[in-house]
Amino acid sequence: MRLLHTSDWHLGRSFHGASLLDEQAEALDRIVELAQAKDVDLVVIAGDLYDRAIPPAEAVQLFTATLARLRRADIAVVAIAGNHDSHVRVSVYDPLLAALGVTIRGDVGRLREPVLVQPKDGGQVVAVYPLPYLEPSLHGPLLRQELEGERVGEPGAEAEAGGRLSHEGVTRLALAAIRRDLATRAGSRSVLVAHAFVAGGQSSDSERELSVGQLDRVSVETFAGFDYVALGHLHGSQQLDGPRLAYSGTPLPYSFSEERQRKSVRLVQLAADGCPNVEILPLEVGRPLQTLEGTLEALCRDPAYEGARQARVRAILTDETLPLQAMARLRERFPHAVELRHQPPEVQRSSASQRSQTIRQARSPLELATSFFVDQEGREATQEEEALLGEALDQARRNEER
Repeated sequence: MRLLHTSDWHLGRSFHGASLLDEQAEALDRIVELAQAKDVDLVVIAGDLYDRAIPPAEAVQLFTATLARLRRADIAVVAIAGNHDSHVRVSVYDPLLAALGVTIRGDVGRLREPVLVQPKDGGQVVAVYPLPYLEPSLHGPLLRQELEGERVGEPGAEAEAGGRLSHEGVTRLALAAIRRDLATRAGSRSVLVAHAFVAGGQSSDSERELSVGQLDRVSVETFAGFDYVALGHLHGSQQLDGPRLAYSGTPLPYSFSEERQRKSVRLVQLAADGCPNVEILPLEVGRPLQTLEGTLEALCRDPAYEGARQARVRAILTDETLPLQAMARLRERFPHAVELRHQPPEVQRSSASQRSQTIRQARSPLELATSFFVDQEGREATQEEEALLGEALDQARRNEER
């Protein structure tokens, strides 16, 4: 079976006040073209279909028209609600649309109802499980009620102090229910579509925080047992467990932290044994982003910056004092300049001095290593893991001394 994995369309979003709807329409055109050209059986959209719970009418029309084009090409669609979406609004017609080959799942009470996709080549049916974004305080109690009286037996799904569930806990609880259904489908290949922050993923400035600190992290191990996990939420394309578990990223850059990302979708070929073979398909649509740094005079006159005229520009001015009408002058050369920062040489020297002081005051290598472990895994290292980190650092030190 061939599926195309995309996510985080954020239809209706703006960039520094400028509407992105035309560029989003261009991106969706490209996605439909790729789906048709690659003759895929299924397109999965892993959440954040819209940028807000009540999207503008034009965004809804664009979304609906795109789904209609995919269905006319005989391509099934499975989409889920993300943390930006209203679970109720995006899935209000799900029972009706499902009969027409389009699933938009926001109801967590239907976790055990996979979408069974029959490949066009007549291969074995694939069970696709749409798992909408889970809010622990809201969906935790609902899942407990749904599974009341059952022995879920999923490690890590136990309630925390005060009866609360973490993002990892509520995800494990939901996946335990899904695995119960999957166990009844002996030999079936499986695809999970989910919207979550998986530990180890690289975030961008344009993502909405799911919780304070890093309590929103869900471990990679939580998603074991599925042939392919199509993730949404993080805006950069990346994989976390080989090709099996991956983010497709957004179709357009939504912050300057994404200006070096190459936006794409993932074409996944599921072999008969469920092994995924993945091809990254670049989209190459929309206006690029570019950060320029220098004096106002240099940015406005140097031929080296001519290539940025069509880009959305963030300018970092290094003049000693901020020139008058700096943004107006920038826009004479860069019509799409949207952000201006003033960073005179004195500020740069001060920043460099502070960085040096921070390095001098750094903690021990083991403390830094365990801190990095917490950042990546979303939990404290066990005594055994901390001991292994210490041994690795000692070995590295010995190798350096040789």
